[in-house]
Amino acid sequence: MIDPALAGRSVLAVFAHPDDESLACGGTLARLADEGLRVVAMSASHGERGSQTGPARDEALGRARALELRDAAATLGIAEVIIGDHPDGDLQWAHVTELQAELITFIRRRRPAAVITFGEDGLYWHRDHVGVHERTTTAVRALGAEAPPLYYVTMARGVMTEIVAAARKSGWTAPPKGFWSLEPEAFGIAAEPATITLNVEDWVPRKLSAIRCHRSQMLEGHPFAHLGEAEARRLLGVEYFHRADILTTNQPVLERL
Repeated sequence: MIDPALAGRSVLAVFAHPDDESLACGGTLARLADEGLRVVAMSASHGERGSQTGPARDEALGRARALELRDAAATLGIAEVIIGDHPDGDLQWAHVTELQAELITFIRRRRPAAVITFGEDGLYWHRDHVGVHERTTTAVRALGAEAPPLYYVTMARGVMTEIVAAARKSGWTAPPKGFWSLEPEAFGIAAEPATITLNVEDWVPRKLSAIRCHRSQMLEGHPFAHLGEAEARRLLGVEYFHRADILTTNQPVLERL
C-alpha cells in the first residue's frame, strides 16, 4: 500500500495524444487511482492527425478522440482530463514555450506528488512523444528543489515482440499502415533500462478496456485483443519506469507502490 500521507494527492500524467495514457501505463494509472491518489491525465493535443487513412488534420477526429479519452479515463479511474490545443504531429517544434508554461503553471498551482511522462526515446522515437518528454522535463527541472519526482515510462526490450507473436498465433495480422504496423522490435530498442517495475496484473482488464475506448484508433484491431487472459496478465502485467535525475525534497511515489 502507498504511504497514507499521499492519499488524496494528485499525480499528473503528461502525454501527446489520446490513447497514449492507456497504452503506455494504463495499469499504473488505474493502480494509483485505486491506491487513493487523484490521477490527472494531460494530452498535449487532440490527436487530430491520427487518421487511419492519412496524415491530414481532421478536427472532427480530434473532437471524437477527446471523447474517447474521457471514456478511457473513466475506465481507469482517472479523476481529471486536460486536453491541450497544441498541434498533433508538430509537438517537438511548435508551441514550445506555451506548452512548457502550461506545465509549469499547473505544477506550481496543483503541486502534484509525482509527474509521469515519456522517456527520451518516446517509447519508439515518435517525434510528438519526444517533444512531450522534452517539454515536461524542462518544466519540472525549472521548479528546482520543489519539483515533484518525475518518472519516465519505458518498455523492456522484446516485450512488444512477444505480444505481437502471441497475437499472430491467435490469427491477428498487422495492418499495412498506422500505429499497429510498426515493427515491434522498435519499442524499447534504445530506452534506458527500467529502474522501477510495477506489478499491475490485477489492473490488466481495465487497461485493455481503456484501450478499447479509443475506438477511432482501433479500426483494424490491435494485438492486445487477441491475447488470452493468462497471456495478457503475463505480458501486460508489469509496467516499467525510470526516475529522472532531478534533485527534489519531495518523497518518491512509484517506489512506494
